[in-house]
Amino acid sequence: MKLKILDKYLIKQFLQTVVFGLLAFTFIFIVIDAMENLDDFIDQNVPALKILHYYFVFAPEMIKLMTPVAVLFSALFTAGKAANLSELTAIKASGVSLYRFMAPFIVSTFLITIISIYFGGYVVPSANQIKINIEQVYLKKNLSFTGSNIYFQDSRTKIISIAYFDNSIDQANRVSIQDFDSENLTSMTSRIDASRLVYDTTKSIWIARDGIKRTFSSKQDAEYFKVLEIPDLNFSPDDLLKKQQKTAEMNLDELSELVKAQRRAGNDPTPTLIEYHSRFAFAVTPLIVVLFGLPISANKRKGGIAAQVGINILVTFLYLVFMKVSQAFGKNGALDPILTAWVANLIFLVAAVYNVWRSKM
Repeated sequence: MKLKILDKYLIKQFLQTVVFGLLAFTFIFIVIDAMENLDDFIDQNVPALKILHYYFVFAPEMIKLMTPVAVLFSALFTAGKAANLSELTAIKASGVSLYRFMAPFIVSTFLITIISIYFGGYVVPSANQIKINIEQVYLKKNLSFTGSNIYFQDSRTKIISIAYFDNSIDQANRVSIQDFDSENLTSMTSRIDASRLVYDTTKSIWIARDGIKRTFSSKQDAEYFKVLEIPDLNFSPDDLLKKQQKTAEMNLDELSELVKAQRRAGNDPTPTLIEYHSRFAFAVTPLIVVLFGLPISANKRKGGIAAQVGINILVTFLYLVFMKVSQAFGKNGALDPILTAWVANLIFLVAAVYNVWRSKM
């Protein structure tokens, strides 16, 4: 019964401080960003309500980034406060081990990790879509001219070029479809050039209109056509829109589909795979940093809470830097995508387990 009361007390203190830390850190970063963009908002005459809307959808990204720091700060503050108020002395005297003392923090942080996977995988990308749209419309930033000059590989042997895609009528204009020999990808076997490419929703196929089809074999041939069905194209109108999206705007399901499409087309999916697995790896970061920092803070040390927080914030910073460096190696092909996303977690997890093992209550 006493342990249940202790668990409730520690969890309450811990979660309250997590919420406070997230609100405080997010507010600070929003204020800093607002000051940097103030001139742009004034120059573009952005309405006050739209500015509030912008920072409302800007907040989820900041919450995601600040969650590891807020969780670590909360764990260190809660444990350090208990140590300075001699509450830990009473806990030690009652025979509670370090592992049992850490249990409420670990369980709470595990739940935060589960929530973070969904939050970072679905909520943040949706908010980023709105944020980028506001930047494009009102601040004239990140303009990508969506729908224009689309060029991609549809399969291992097929390359598509589209001058402009009108998503309101599912029609591509000034289209080129180049097909290559599967045995020699430098040798073109056929090419279709059409003024329009329309998607037939009833048959789920693309129909080319007003164009020419050239074939290159022992003798070259050219055939003009008014209407030509092309059933072997692997993309849909929705796929064309997704190809214009940034990975920051894609949720986990969309990233997974993009990886499949890139593999089907024979493209290298490594950057997308790293982004996909990094969403999970980053969500686990709070659990790793709490395991690393909590044993240090659970004992009184010279310098008090401030010194402990400073040291562990530095460790968290190094952790995040190491994660970014490993991602750079992964994108260059030096590391496997899954290992790239998780290598920082694995290394610091080993360090955290060792830190827990060597600590004494």
